[in-house]
Amino acid sequence: MTSTSSSAITSARIRGIGTVGDNPGLESSVGVVIDGVYRPRNGVAFSDLGEMQRIEVLKGPQGTLFGKNTTAGVINILTRRPDFTLSANSEVTASNYSGFGAALSLNGPVLGDVVAARVYVAARERDGYYKTAGPDNNDQDFYTGRLQVLAQPTSSLDFNLALDYTKRDERCCGAVQIKNGATAAIVLALAPGGLANPVDPDGFRDYSNRSFKKTIIDQGGALEANWRTGLLGDAKLTSITAIRNWSQTGGADVDWTSADILYSPTKNEVSNPGSTKFHTFSQEVRLAGSTDKLNWLVGAFYTRETLGLHVRTVNYGTQYEPYVSALLGNSLPFFTGRPANGSTFRPGFGQDDLYRQKEEGFSLFTNNSYQVTEALELTVGLRYTWEEKDLNTFWSNTDGGIGCATALASGAALAGRLPTTLVRANGTLAAGPYQVLCATSNSPRFGQIGTTKQALKEDKLTGTAKVAYRFTPEVLAYASYARGYKAGGFNLDRIATTNQTVAGQGTDPVLDTAFAPETVDSYEVGVKNTLFDRTVLLNATLFYQEYKDFQLNAFNGLVFSVASVPKVISKGVDADFLWFTPVDGLSLNGGVTYAQTFYPRSTPLFLGANLPGSRLSLAPLWSASLGVTYERPIAEGLIGRIAVNGKTVSGFNTGSDLDPVKNQPGYTLVNARIGVGSEDKRWSLEAFMQNLTDDTYYQVAFASVLQSGSYDAFLGQPRTYGVTLRFAY
Repeated sequence: MTSTSSSAITSARIRGIGTVGDNPGLESSVGVVIDGVYRPRNGVAFSDLGEMQRIEVLKGPQGTLFGKNTTAGVINILTRRPDFTLSANSEVTASNYSGFGAALSLNGPVLGDVVAARVYVAARERDGYYKTAGPDNNDQDFYTGRLQVLAQPTSSLDFNLALDYTKRDERCCGAVQIKNGATAAIVLALAPGGLANPVDPDGFRDYSNRSFKKTIIDQGGALEANWRTGLLGDAKLTSITAIRNWSQTGGADVDWTSADILYSPTKNEVSNPGSTKFHTFSQEVRLAGSTDKLNWLVGAFYTRETLGLHVRTVNYGTQYEPYVSALLGNSLPFFTGRPANGSTFRPGFGQDDLYRQKEEGFSLFTNNSYQVTEALELTVGLRYTWEEKDLNTFWSNTDGGIGCATALASGAALAGRLPTTLVRANGTLAAGPYQVLCATSNSPRFGQIGTTKQALKEDKLTGTAKVAYRFTPEVLAYASYARGYKAGGFNLDRIATTNQTVAGQGTDPVLDTAFAPETVDSYEVGVKNTLFDRTVLLNATLFYQEYKDFQLNAFNGLVFSVASVPKVISKGVDADFLWFTPVDGLSLNGGVTYAQTFYPRSTPLFLGANLPGSRLSLAPLWSASLGVTYERPIAEGLIGRIAVNGKTVSGFNTGSDLDPVKNQPGYTLVNARIGVGSEDKRWSLEAFMQNLTDDTYYQVAFASVLQSGSYDAFLGQPRTYGVTLRFAY
């Protein structure tokens, strides 16, 4: 899991594969399903989920059993449902960084043995762990509530209604300098002490001068109905209807320095700030039954999603014009003689784009297992998916792009009088000055286009086939094939051709921003063991996955653009175990994955010079985990418990372009928890520590915005610790 410029930009990866980048138009390679409801993006899925029943991590394509097809896997989360036993639980947590949180849950019957309800509420706050001149970044401040009502009018019919609401007011996300280029001297001249010099990631110092305050609201409801029909071998009919609304508003310091160069405004600065909004409706219907030899399932899934994106990520700060002037050797006289004081690039003005995307999808699926013999089982699944997307885009610049327009108009007149490093003989700006003065965010040509419309339609047939053989009641071996699919979409950012060829005119905007669907063929051979009287669970899998048109989202320092990589391969082995040792109360669990996840050498160079033959970003060759839990009586009526969990990964690159500057060496994270509680589990007191060794590591490194040769990084959370007191009533 990694997070970048906001909590909306969270990505999960399985076997080295996940969706890369900050484009909300990209759906997730790793799907997230919560209580049967598919969440459209990883970043809109995770919050305080309350009381959990279990979490399943399903590796490889999972299209025939879940509401939306995915190519890398599914994280399936099930929360605790209401039951008819009256109970209550509460907890209070205090931690470093002035952290405090409280949660309360109530459960029990509402109407005899027909209606039960479960309520969960929580609030948590914590100061940020990035230090700044103002409020610390990456703080925590949210509250959440979840209500579930279970109705069982008959023994064959039940309904579960779930409603939830979460609001976050948090400053996300800080970044630190990891390499300073030549532009650092200009930043320091404009804002002495305005960035880390020398770089010091361990200091967690964010030098930003603008607010990262964001407000996130996540709310929705779902109604699940289950009916034992009494037909077809008492087949079970399941219906899940869900509505979700998710929104994020707020601003950020785009350059991550104390110099006021670029920023996106907060809601206090403009009436309609940068925002992302999702509205999703989904309906799934399944009918499942069984005979002595056949387990069968058929179903249909429908989804309708509206995505609204208001992009104001590139507004000029008060020092943008002097910064640009310094980049070009203080040579801005070609701005009609005006001084570099903000008269051309006016503070508070800049890019102002609106995107509205509508998506509609429908699928039919079936998954069936046939018991050929007591030992041999065959499984076949198929899915037909139809997708349609429509995108309306409105491009504009609040100042009309006057800075770029002036530069383009002046370039021809000054050709031959300014150095050829700035203006070519034909009157076009050289590449470096052009990117500074006429980047896509500054270009008046986008504003001249105004509104554009795009549409795409897709349909795919995917499926799976598996054969499983049980050698003994304890040992099961299997081999499987699966074809997975992830829909195509649109790049939600400005894209332009790279070379200016006509004096006085900017590069041509790219109006077709569509990218292709992503597909995968996955092959697995594995074994699942339940050994030594069920005291040892041991699983191992060999896998080979070949992706076509892999959706890669890259950041060039100013904009994000999606490219389709012809082929990506992920192959290797993963294994996991759980051991209830002979020592009473002592158990161990863990796993290891060896994954070669790479671009073939045939990958076209135009996609990135570092890609051919290299491993994907954020895809360590080795990763392993180990957990130790020990529980035993320590006094009359008291139980002591200690748990230590560690994760280690080999080195990997954290940037989609695989720039060596973005390499992260291998590291190990250790979490620990020690506690004492009553034997009847009425109360417990626990002390915990995460990232016990206080390792500093990159989540994602990236090219500093408009600062050639400089790089920043989003860091993982430093050491946190605290105590939690729990009561059960």
